[in-house]
Amino acid sequence: MAMYNDKVIDHFMNPHNVGEIEDASGVGTFGSPVCGDMMQMSIKVDENSGIITDAKFKTYGCGSAIASSSIATDMIIGKTCEEALMVTNQDVLDELGGLPSVKIHCSILSEQSIKAAIYDYAQKNGLEFEGLKDYDPDAVEEDHHDSCEMEEE
Repeated sequence: MAMYNDKVIDHFMNPHNVGEIEDASGVGTFGSPVCGDMMQMSIKVDENSGIITDAKFKTYGCGSAIASSSIATDMIIGKTCEEALMVTNQDVLDELGGLPSVKIHCSILSEQSIKAAIYDYAQKNGLEFEGLKDYDPDAVEEDHHDSCEMEEE
């Protein structure tokens, strides 16, 4: 049985920023219902400052995925897109105070959903971000699906 710390339990039981932003600047989805976890993140970016003023998530998955989503949205609100792109799965894990090793993939969902939402925003607005320089959402999704298939074998 996995042991969770109080912060993880709190973010699971009382998640922050649940839902979706109606007039989102960018929306990104990562994961697969086949694997059991899927995350959608929407962001609102202030056009003048480039700062993420709101972030919301919808997650299909376990308590660790919900807690990771919740803390990730907290972490990117108030940051520029470039700053948000620097948030890694390790940052999410550190902010949560850790997750059981079999649940670390949940923090990866958060990192990739942030990138996907900012990528969508950049595409809609003809913007380029250094943090997305080598980002290919199709390749990332294929890698995720491949690792999902390996887990099932």
